[in-house]
Amino acid sequence: MKKRLQKIIAEAGITSRRKAEDLIQEGRVSVDGRTITKLGTLADFEKNKIRVNGKLITANKEKIYILLNKPLNYITSLDDPQNRPKIIDLLKKVHVRVFPVGRLDFDAEGLLLLTNDGELAQRLLHPSFSVPRTYLVKVKGVPDFITIKNLRMGILLTDGITFPAKVVLVGKTKNNSWLRVTVTEGRNKLIKRMFSAVGHSVLKLKRITFGPFSLGNLKPGDYVVLPSGEVRKLLHNRLKQKKIFQNDVRKDE
Repeated sequence: MKKRLQKIIAEAGITSRRKAEDLIQEGRVSVDGRTITKLGTLADFEKNKIRVNGKLITANKEKIYILLNKPLNYITSLDDPQNRPKIIDLLKKVHVRVFPVGRLDFDAEGLLLLTNDGELAQRLLHPSFSVPRTYLVKVKGVPDFITIKNLRMGILLTDGITFPAKVVLVGKTKNNSWLRVTVTEGRNKLIKRMFSAVGHSVLKLKRITFGPFSLGNLKPGDYVVLPSGEVRKLLHNRLKQKKIFQNDVRKDE
C-alpha cells in the first residue's frame, strides 16, 4: 500500500515525521535509486527500496520508549562533528535504534524521551497537538508581577508572539530567581528567548515534564524503559491533561 514517504520513514523508526521531511528536502532519501526531494511523494514499503543516507530501511516491529534524564553538556543530536558527549552514549545497553523526541540544548538538562515510534513522536511534537512542556528555570534577577503577566500572555519574538504560558515564581535570592514555566510550543531555544526578551537571561534550564511524561526522581544520566501499555495509557489521558492546563493558564491570567 502506498503511503507518504515521510510517514514510511517515521513508521520504520528512523526519526520523527517532521525530521523525515527535512531529510527528504535535503536529498538524503531515495526510492529505487532515485533521489526524492519533493514532500508528499508516495511509495510502497513492500515494493520499493527506500534508503535514508544510503541505508536501506527495514520494517520496525518492536516499539521502545525510553525516558532519560539528560545531564548538562550532552548533545541531543545522534551525530556531532565537534565530537561532544552525546545522549546516545548513555544508552549502551539499548540495542534498538532510537531517536530523541525533540531536543534539549547542550547546556540544558532534564527529561528527554527517546523512541523508534515515529507516529508517537509526531503526536508529541506537532504544533496542532499543543503538548505542554514544563521547565524549572533559573534566571538573572527577579521578574516583577508585570513581567510575569506578560510572559503568561505572550511575548513578541522574531518569529512571532509566543502562546500563553503558565509561569510561577517558585524561589528567589538577592540576585537570581527560579520559575516554573509550562509552554505548549517546541520552538528553538524558546524559554531562553522569552526571558531574554524581558531582560532576564537564563542561567539554568531543566525540563521536568513533557506531555504525560514526568522526570520524577530519575538521576542525571539514568534512564528507564517504559512499558508500551503504560505509554498508551498516558497518551490516552493527554486530552484531559490538556484541558486542565488550559484552565490553569486562565486562572494565572
